[in-house]
Amino acid sequence: MTSSPRYDFDGQVALITGGASGMGLAAARMFAENGATVVIADFNGDAAQQAAQSLADAGYKSLGLRCDVTDEAQAASAVDRTIETFGRLDMAFNNAGIQVPPSDAADETAENFDQVNAVNLRGVWAAQKHELRHMRQQGSGAIVNNSSLGGLVGLPERAAYHASKHGVIGLTKSAAVEYAPRGIRINAICPGVIETPMVTAMLEGQAEAMAGIMQSQPIGRLGTADEVAAAVLWLCSPAASFVVGVALPVDGGFTTQ
Repeated sequence: MTSSPRYDFDGQVALITGGASGMGLAAARMFAENGATVVIADFNGDAAQQAAQSLADAGYKSLGLRCDVTDEAQAASAVDRTIETFGRLDMAFNNAGIQVPPSDAADETAENFDQVNAVNLRGVWAAQKHELRHMRQQGSGAIVNNSSLGGLVGLPERAAYHASKHGVIGLTKSAAVEYAPRGIRINAICPGVIETPMVTAMLEGQAEAMAGIMQSQPIGRLGTADEVAAAVLWLCSPAASFVVGVALPVDGGFTTQ
């Protein structure tokens, strides 16, 4: 596991969408290890419950829920279940996201565009909306939205995906300035090429394209899910108390070039 500072999240509750695998699962584990009660929401409800049970077996408080973030009612329900079960919501990592196959911009299908934006942008919007509904009553909270290096740059054959991730940053910045005066901090992370199930599938299916991306990694390797999780926890912690509305690259230097 990545060596990261320890935080005192005792008595606090964290909700992670897309929390059953990859960066979401790494964040769920790290939140739990730092004392937080963790709610894992995922499109794969069985995987969410299994992940939550694994945390419970290790002595942590957790809950697993099925949640399709493209359905606003399900996003609202996940937040409501969190409140009903644990009484509060202090931190959220809106992580659920998908990729679509690369495509020439002139050939991209409306179906792919709609699908990737439904999950990556509308899903973050829906989750954040209902998290804020409760956090504004508390007068406190921290939200981290998962964008991507694709929210900061453009790459060939990635127009729809990058549009969704640029949108997350706009959503984050606007909500951040609205809610900072109310005691709620909202930020985004922009992971680079991270060793997750989604990226592993990309490496296998798009080897040539991914080889080109890897050549642009100054650090010379893939990132790990734990390295992303460490950034998420920092943004949610008092150590980042004056950090509002940032789009933080966690990308091994990719976006510096």
